[in-house]
Amino acid sequence: MILTIMHMRVSAEKRMELSQTIISLISSIRTEKGCGRCDFFHGLENENIFCLLVEWDTRKNFETQLTSEWFKVLRGAMSLLEEPCEILSYEKPKTD
Repeated sequence: MILTIMHMRVSAEKRMELSQTIISLISSIRTEKGCGRCDFFHGLENENIFCLLVEWDTRKNFETQLTSEWFKVLRGAMSLLEEPCEILSYEKPKTD
């Protein structure tokens, strides 16, 4: 399993635009091959901070998404951010 967390900070003026863009992508992401989970959050203390959490079943399915249409749209939306997006990935080791 690959867990990817995208941490984003946006200005108050751009918050709605970024939020609507990501919300419009959620359905597409959830139906992609290998997607086990896709959740979108905003900070409780600062609603200008967003977090997109996506879980993939295999590294191959995760890497395939890096060239997908939804990821291209998401990359384009990164221009709305106040600072570069922080992307963290964790791979759970397989246990037999």
